[in-house]
Amino acid sequence: MPDRNIAPLRIVALGGGNGLSTLLRGLKRYARLGVVEITAIVTVSDDGGSSGRLRREFEVLPPGDIRNCMVALSEDEALLSQLFQYRFPGAGSLKGHSFGNLFLTAMTHLTGDFAQAVKLSSEVLAVAGRIYPATGSNVMLEATLQDGRKVRGETRISRSTAPIQKIELRPRAPKPLPEALHAIAHADLITLGPGSLFTSVIPNLLVDGIPQAIAASPALKAYFTNLMTQPGETTGFRASDHLTALLRHAGRLKRPLIDVCVLNTRPYSRRALEEYRAHAAQPVEPDVPAIHAAGVRVLATDLLRLHSRRAEQKIRHDPGALAAVAIELAEEGRQRSHRIAS
Repeated sequence: MPDRNIAPLRIVALGGGNGLSTLLRGLKRYARLGVVEITAIVTVSDDGGSSGRLRREFEVLPPGDIRNCMVALSEDEALLSQLFQYRFPGAGSLKGHSFGNLFLTAMTHLTGDFAQAVKLSSEVLAVAGRIYPATGSNVMLEATLQDGRKVRGETRISRSTAPIQKIELRPRAPKPLPEALHAIAHADLITLGPGSLFTSVIPNLLVDGIPQAIAASPALKAYFTNLMTQPGETTGFRASDHLTALLRHAGRLKRPLIDVCVLNTRPYSRRALEEYRAHAAQPVEPDVPAIHAAGVRVLATDLLRLHSRRAEQKIRHDPGALAAVAIELAEEGRQRSHRIAS
């Protein structure tokens, strides 16, 4: 049992998609024990699927990634969490929509504010942490490809086969939520990733003031590197290439954005690799010397969970392994903060 006289470790996790929700799912049990306080800051640039349809029809921020984070931090096996993930079947106008997305959309219209809708919805789910959109602005991603072409919209960008040179938000420099900046300033650990580099992780760094707040925070800052490259988006990227892209998009900062790069050491099965390589994906090369040359420490450990589904195998991060590393780094971050303060 945790010592109630010791303040919980404060972890702020930035990202989106399945990567962020996987980390949050692992951290949840520590939050239930009072070991950590979790704050998730979530990208809001999704324009595909149910989220994209609701965004276009009702002019709300995309709820999908937020919904996944709420469910990840909710009670296990709870009926409400299953309900929030329920997708309507059939051929009508509700086909493909999740109940949670519709709930968040309705709550946004009732409150007039997406962030408030997320807060109230999190209370309904008894979420073990706080969840904030990276910005309250209605933003769209725009990528400049290596051949000079521009592609707008997260869905089109993720489907592009040309290398990405730069990613931007439109409109530029949207404002963050003050609560998110406060959480960053008082964190013991700030995490970026795992998740799609250009469409889930970097968009958070394009919000005005967020990279500066991360750099200024006394917290330890960690980047959880992806296990596999993503066709088109990060084809051929080594771990150092992911890191370089993060630093480049964050701009010039007075202090380091990343202190530690977390890498997987566990080998992948030949069968799983064959399936990924058939879709032009490969393991992210852990080029440790290049990461060290960038002034970033490496923490290498077993982070792998292998999902088998009949004819296919999916390579995924293990929630428990991610959380264990995060707790270790948060403890280090708190000790460092105490040294700085003294």
